[in-house]
Amino acid sequence: MNIVACLKRVPTTDLVPKVGADGKSIDAAGVQYMTSFYDEIAVEEALRTKEKLGGEVIALTLGPSDASKEVRECLAKGADRGIVLVDPAWSDRDAYSTALALKQQVETLGAKLVFCGRVATDRDQASVGPMLATLLGWACVSDVIALEISGDAGTAKREADGGIETYAFSLPAVITCQKALNEPRYAGLKGIMAAKKKPVEEVPCPNPGNQVETLSLAPPPARKAGRIVGEGVAAVPALIEALRSEAKVI
Repeated sequence: MNIVACLKRVPTTDLVPKVGADGKSIDAAGVQYMTSFYDEIAVEEALRTKEKLGGEVIALTLGPSDASKEVRECLAKGADRGIVLVDPAWSDRDAYSTALALKQQVETLGAKLVFCGRVATDRDQASVGPMLATLLGWACVSDVIALEISGDAGTAKREADGGIETYAFSLPAVITCQKALNEPRYAGLKGIMAAKKKPVEEVPCPNPGNQVETLSLAPPPARKAGRIVGEGVAAVPALIEALRSEAKVI
């Protein structure tokens, strides 16, 4: 069974972003990149599924050629091969355009199971995984915290506002992964050395066009300076009044 683990290259979480000269994008100068946190969980679950059921894990990403670095990290953990859908303008893509490109590649690979992170840590939209499933016409369970697959069927538990929901589904399916699902492994020296010999294919990425256009990008306004309203119990009435009349949060 071919298992696809989708991952996204995102800026490191300690980045202090600056708006680019065009006013619509982040200045790429000096930006360091990493695999999105939830996508690491997706890769781990793909590897665990392969270890239980057999098959091949393909690490798939859409981005610049440099994204092969993040793909190689997945290969070092145990993925069998990698594919980069190369698009120099990858950061300008909207979720639909991204999902459509991934869909075409997943179909080419003949996969039956796709793992995605529940959300990317840059745009925080949580939309590519469900969109991908819809375009494929597959089952989808999002925010999964426990998963069991046997044959061509599976059960998944997901977090919801009212508690834990349990779903039964048939393959093929797209699963988006929540942080409680597993603990991603680290790559060992043996895996790092082996990854150098594993294939990473670069494929020109189709661009069907975006449905969303970024018009402008700006940092949030600076926070107002804080102030001390008093000390101890005597300060409580003043604090409550400030929260009510100034902050307007109560």
